[in-house]
Amino acid sequence: MATFKAWVIEKSEAGQTLRFTDFDEADLMDGDVTIRVTHSTLNYKDGLAMTGRSPVVRRFPMIPGIDFSGIVESSDHPGYKPGDAVLLTGWGVGESHLGAYSERARVKGDWLVPLPTGLKPEEAMAVGTAGYTAMLCLMALDAHGLKPSDGPAIVTGASGGVGSVAVALLAKAGWHVIAVTGRASEAEYLKSLGASEIMDRSELSNPGKPLAKERWAAGIDAVGSTTLANLLASTKADGAIAACGLAGGMDLPTSVAPFILRGVTLFGINSVSTPLPKRKEAWARIARDLDRTLLATMTTTVPLSEVGSLAEDILEGRTRGRTVVSVGQA
Repeated sequence: MATFKAWVIEKSEAGQTLRFTDFDEADLMDGDVTIRVTHSTLNYKDGLAMTGRSPVVRRFPMIPGIDFSGIVESSDHPGYKPGDAVLLTGWGVGESHLGAYSERARVKGDWLVPLPTGLKPEEAMAVGTAGYTAMLCLMALDAHGLKPSDGPAIVTGASGGVGSVAVALLAKAGWHVIAVTGRASEAEYLKSLGASEIMDRSELSNPGKPLAKERWAAGIDAVGSTTLANLLASTKADGAIAACGLAGGMDLPTSVAPFILRGVTLFGINSVSTPLPKRKEAWARIARDLDRTLLATMTTTVPLSEVGSLAEDILEGRTRGRTVVSVGQA
């Protein structure tokens, strides 16, 4: 069996360690498809895993990285054959199943999605879990019947991975987008993605009233906690917020008022175990609707050997948009 390069998290009584090392293919976990990974990406959850700041990793040793694109090397799955281009997000990869920061991965074929026509492997990972989650949020708002004429859409954590793609997708769909960020220096970047207004996150970070002035019809929230409570309090009647993150905390200090007095809907977005038909629909819409030029402007690329050094940066909000990890040749 061959060895290949991978980031490996190990844990002992002294604590958690992360190292870039050689990994034996014989130690890959069970799965019916083996993939040569070409690209991965950096997500907030990857930062939590690599630093150990939150108990994301549920077995050790663990190769982190929750999503990848790559080429099938071998397959016992009827849906895939050697040479197929595929991508994967979720399913516990990088948490309970060896992940993407590695030159090889072995997974269940049922977890894979064929790379959509017209989307390059590096573009798929420029979207990654974060952008895929943003599309799931938009799909939930669409299914609720909301449209741009109903009022503005607000996006929290707008300069991050989910937020950047959410701003671009909403703007292209015709929404007046309010982008919320704690970094005033990112205003021009967010406007370049399509944001119509920039709001300082301090306006939403302190406890507010159970009901406030109606300001937006829709929202995509990656923060949670008090920020999400304030979003709900200012959502217009029959509007909706799609919640997909917890950068500000797992709590939700709100009341029933927005729900029973204004008919506001809160959608919870689970991108980890989304059924395959919905996954394919989301990726097809991404391939069709996301402006590749804008995607390029929000993307930075780093080699696999450097991703470990970015874990603290993404947790502290020092990254912008999407970070693609170049693993091998497509």
